[in-house]
Amino acid sequence: MVIIEAVNNTSLDKVADLALKLWPDNDWSNLKDEFEELLQSNNDTVYLAVVEGEYVGFIHMSLRYDYVEGSNSSPVGYVEGIYVEEEHRNKGISKQLVAAGEEWSKSLGCKEIASDTQLENHASQEFHRKIGFKEAGRIVAFIKRFDE
Repeated sequence: MVIIEAVNNTSLDKVADLALKLWPDNDWSNLKDEFEELLQSNNDTVYLAVVEGEYVGFIHMSLRYDYVEGSNSSPVGYVEGIYVEEEHRNKGISKQLVAAGEEWSKSLGCKEIASDTQLENHASQEFHRKIGFKEAGRIVAFIKRFDE
């Protein structure tokens, strides 16, 4: 049985552990600090998935008021990050995390949720399609740095 619970002060270490697996180029203590700040935010929420007392996944949702590719409304609930431990994948846990994010978004007046992934991350693209997301567009981002 999967339990979906909101992150709180006692589960910050666990969400930081999971987040570091999703974003390995980050620093654990910085991630923990960021999640601690999110606890105070009215525009963000984080849920954890618990299986037999073990934290196995998380989702970070935000409200975005700026334009979101493909959206027709504002604000839009946005999946900022979602992760489930490999041995717990393909068991519906991500779908339950997204469902919690959808309910949170709806409770704040959102009519849509959105997400993004990298062009080369085909597994994530397939996951999104599998749980009901429709592709809204593709972009290639550019930057030009000024001489320092």
